[in-house]
Amino acid sequence: MNFSYKLLVAISVIAILIFSCYYLYISYTNKQYIPNQILTTITGKKIALQKLNNPSLITFWATDCKSCVKEIEDFNSLYTKYHSQGLDIIAIAMYYDPPNHVVDMTKAKQIQYDVALDLRAEHAQAFGQIKLTPTTFLIDANGLIRFKKIGLFDVTIMSSKIEDLLK
Repeated sequence: MNFSYKLLVAISVIAILIFSCYYLYISYTNKQYIPNQILTTITGKKIALQKLNNPSLITFWATDCKSCVKEIEDFNSLYTKYHSQGLDIIAIAMYYDPPNHVVDMTKAKQIQYDVALDLRAEHAQAFGQIKLTPTTFLIDANGLIRFKKIGLFDVTIMSSKIEDLLK
């Protein structure tokens, strides 16, 4: 082996080590936890997000969002399948959604999980300036955001992620 080949191998190994350390640093420091918010559901129940001790799905939605309305069936299904194992589901209606529309949709679609209002957009802001619906977060039992999906989620993939957290 000549000197230039050895130098190239050494530089490559150093570059890989630097990249690996950088990736681990970014992965460690970019962890996002659930914000310190207290939600009020349409039934008057108070939910302190940081006191949730179970894996949770939190979705931002609106009654005039076709994809959001379509997802209600999937959320009901996930709730039926996993709530007894510890999964919590909370839907947060966007600030522009009239409360009476939210209540009417909850009844019409027989939503089984908690539905909260975000009348001043403070919850959407706390979760990172949520503007698009649906936006769904999967949170582990320690409050770490494990997955974020903007738009319709795939129920099979979501089920798999939920099952991993419930183990």
